[in-house]
Amino acid sequence: MGGYLQTGIVFVLVLGSMVVIHEFGHFIVAKFFGIRVDVFSVGFGKRLFGFKRGDTDYRLSLIPLGGYVKMAGENLDEAITGAPDEFMSKPKWQRFCVAVAGPVMNILTALAIPAAVAMVHHEIPAYLYQPALVKAVEPNSPAAKAGIKPDDLIVKIGDLENPSWRDVEDYVFVRPEQTVPVTIKHGSEVKQVNVPITTRLMEDEKLGYAGFKPVDTMILVASVAEGEPAAEAGLKPDDRIVGINGKAIEQNRYGTDEIIKTIQGSKDQPVTLNIKRDGVAMDIKAMPRMNNGAYRLGFTQTMSGVDMVVSRLGPLDALKNSVDANWRIIKLTKTAIGQIFSGNRSARDTLTGPVGIVKLSGQAAQEGTTTVLQLMAVLSLNLGIFNLLPIPVLDGGMIFMLILESLLGIFGLPLTLRVKEKMMQVGMVMLMLLMGFVIFNDISKMIPGKKAPTPQVEQQPQPADK
Repeated sequence: MGGYLQTGIVFVLVLGSMVVIHEFGHFIVAKFFGIRVDVFSVGFGKRLFGFKRGDTDYRLSLIPLGGYVKMAGENLDEAITGAPDEFMSKPKWQRFCVAVAGPVMNILTALAIPAAVAMVHHEIPAYLYQPALVKAVEPNSPAAKAGIKPDDLIVKIGDLENPSWRDVEDYVFVRPEQTVPVTIKHGSEVKQVNVPITTRLMEDEKLGYAGFKPVDTMILVASVAEGEPAAEAGLKPDDRIVGINGKAIEQNRYGTDEIIKTIQGSKDQPVTLNIKRDGVAMDIKAMPRMNNGAYRLGFTQTMSGVDMVVSRLGPLDALKNSVDANWRIIKLTKTAIGQIFSGNRSARDTLTGPVGIVKLSGQAAQEGTTTVLQLMAVLSLNLGIFNLLPIPVLDGGMIFMLILESLLGIFGLPLTLRVKEKMMQVGMVMLMLLMGFVIFNDISKMIPGKKAPTPQVEQQPQPADK
């Protein structure tokens, strides 16, 4: 029960705060231009309590999923009196500023959060921005089958020349089930190979997997809790885990996830960890116990071999780092959306709705405050960009109608109330269909079925408690 409560609190915090920030953008700009704001509500539905200051009722409402701002005269079905403080009485450029203020606030928040985090603690793998020199290749992986070997330098992948490892990882992740041309250099020899990227699931999201690695990593036991099954069975820190129940595991994050899933899915069956201790192979057999809603053995694992660069960035460097991170997300999103229209990726594997956000919130809560902040930044960026889409009922739809009205005005043509109402109706239908699809999509992902394995993610190693 505690886990569900924590997930719910984090979900409300993550999504609710981003929506409130969005609405605050509309509110503050409307106030600046002298538009009467009747209601500023945190939450939706029935008013619980609040206070009135000036013309505005500041209230807390029953459903804590965001909030809304009600400006005088903004709704098409509302009686317009022509009062100077009504929304429609203001010049088009002022209404444009009010409409765009919400998305701008979300984008500024998406920039501010990573920058603030980086000023406190900035930690990245040392290899991330280095040339893509292959240090290891997973056996039987697409890269191995294509003939890529350790000490091969990736000098081109797709259309990217001289990529860093960050470029390579991003390029591969968004191209599952596609064959990618890779040019490699080994000594003086240069050749091109075609790597058939496969699919791995990470938290139900399909990502591409190639199998070449920037570092030769190992899965090690980080700590063993006293009195827990792992300790009673003789597991020790620094033991290298090479397999589970006789099945070899890859020495990457996919391997750590596979260990966790096998233990948590063991129910009443013992689990055998295949380990190496000081180069000697041995088996550790233990019975998982139920702890905090999941079966666990009572140890944590980590990845060795990944050198981390830890620092605190100054304000300008932190802002630059945040801009780069957000721009990277935008480019990856653009690529993924483009693949939907080109037929290389399904919408089902790309779009996430509120149910998916609940799940992500729970996972972020387990990983700590920094991960929750990262999730808030990503959602804020996506919320800002989504609201700029030219769909009536969204901010982008209002912006589109203002631009359209201005263009028609050049030729003396009006954008009538009836046309605006029809556009709003079409926009509402489009939005409801989209929401219905993503909610159905989220739920269908949770239905047990055959799933591809999880992708390799060679980033900062995170301890995982089992």
